Amino acid sequence: MTGRIRPGDFAEISAFAAVAQARSFRAAAREVALAPSTLSHAVKALELRLGVRLLHRTTRAISLTEAGTRLLNDLAPALTALDVALDGTARSADEVVGTVRLAAPRLAIQTLVVPALRTLAEKYPRVVLDVRTVEQHADIVSDGFDLGIQLGSSISQDMVAVALTHPFVTAVVGAPAYFAGRTPPNEPRDLRRHSCIGCRSGPGASLYRWRFEKDDQEVIVDVTGPLITDDPDLMLAGALDGVGLWHGVEHLAQSYLNDGRLKRVLADWSPTYPGFFLCYAGGVPLSPPARVVIDTLKGASRPER
Repeated sequence: MTGRIRPGDFAEISAFAAVAQARSFRAAAREVALAPSTLSHAVKALELRLGVRLLHRTTRAISLTEAGTRLLNDLAPALTALDVALDGTARSADEVVGTVRLAAPRLAIQTLVVPALRTLAEKYPRVVLDVRTVEQHADIVSDGFDLGIQLGSSISQDMVAVALTHPFVTAVVGAPAYFAGRTPPNEPRDLRRHSCIGCRSGPGASLYRWRFEKDDQEVIVDVTGPLITDDPDLMLAGALDGVGLWHGVEHLAQSYLNDGRLKRVLADWSPTYPGFFLCYAGGVPLSPPARVVIDTLKGASRPER
């Protein structure tokens, strides 16, 4: 037999191996839950294709020819490997084994993925979470990811989305040292007289324009200041050191507001944005590893409904 294995070859080979090992069509049929006639036809088809007799058949017994013995011995390692592979797949369904590729922005990794890592590692030690930092909108399927964490405003309609956070409330904050000798802004336009920490984001790393809302009014301000960066930690560190005002998600600065290291301004102008959602392709069954990652992230975040 030469060339690639064709459709039906495995059925014929399996039939031959079962009969050869059992030395009986009836015994082999009981073992593989097929009719004896089905096994007989399969073995005959294999013999015809190989052009050699594999079994001696009598009304009382089945025995192997020399060619049949040689073929069975040659097939033994491959059949054993197949059994191991199938057993491993069956075990993995219970043990949850595999790699899950997750795309998420840095903020989501810090606030959602990191708190879930220990639980995931302890409960599912054979699940590998492959996390990639993707700040902009990712095409989950085309880019080769199993899951993605994205803002609710950027999720495609064909994706399943599971809420992981509350909606985000923005905040403008500064250190007491920054406000010493300065009049705090009372409305967004006052920011033009203040040093502000600029954020680069979006396509081409453009400079983010600060957006505010109040009583159906929308105000967008182009700020200036001594620091521009795409690093969120550096932005907040700059605010804590009195370099300038920081504009970002309120809960990231909450602990500093609580202990007085930062002071909030323009609270009545702070808009709200959709929070983070875990998303994946709809209409496609989830693998067991992907499902446990989803459940673990949901358990770690617990957003209000």
